[in-house]
Amino acid sequence: MGFYDDQIVPRLIHWGMRGQPINELRQRTLADAAGTVLEIGFGSGLNLRHYPQAVQRVLAIEPSLVARKLAAKFIAQRGLPVAFSGLDGQKLTLGDGSADCAVSTWTLCTIPDAGAALREVARVLKPGGRLLFVEHGLSPDVGVAKWQRRLDGVQGYCCGGCHLNRDMEALIGASPLKIEKLDKFYMPGPKTHTYLYLGAARKAA
Repeated sequence: MGFYDDQIVPRLIHWGMRGQPINELRQRTLADAAGTVLEIGFGSGLNLRHYPQAVQRVLAIEPSLVARKLAAKFIAQRGLPVAFSGLDGQKLTLGDGSADCAVSTWTLCTIPDAGAALREVARVLKPGGRLLFVEHGLSPDVGVAKWQRRLDGVQGYCCGGCHLNRDMEALIGASPLKIEKLDKFYMPGPKTHTYLYLGAARKAA
């Protein structure tokens, strides 16, 4: 990992993903989180303030040392137990059935093999456990999708491997998890970057 990806990208994400519209989406996504939560792509801890009181602890998966350092302040402010439990969402070291709930917020766009990560999430979830997610991805609008494909390489270079054109519904639907609810919409901003998939998927009981 080069200097830009290692030192700059985590800080750009930390400052760029803190606006009120994004905070509202985090709160909406995490409203049903409870118990022991597996969070892939924990980043700098921006979800912590939005977890409800029903959450008892967070198992954080985050490869960036810079992001983990930035998270220290938020962890101290919230007082919620956070255990850094791995670096790679594609190969979790946690045992089967370790988590009541899993969370992914703007993360599946970046993991190289997102399908493998979703299979790992399903393994670590307890039977009946849910994945709560909000992700940006492929737009249904042909013109927007065309530009997403054109810009995908630039996006990946500038934003730590992020992809603009992943069909999150298809990706999660192909995993062992069953989508229970899904809202798809644009948030304010460039349409190539702001088409969202927000919902929940459950592991079979």
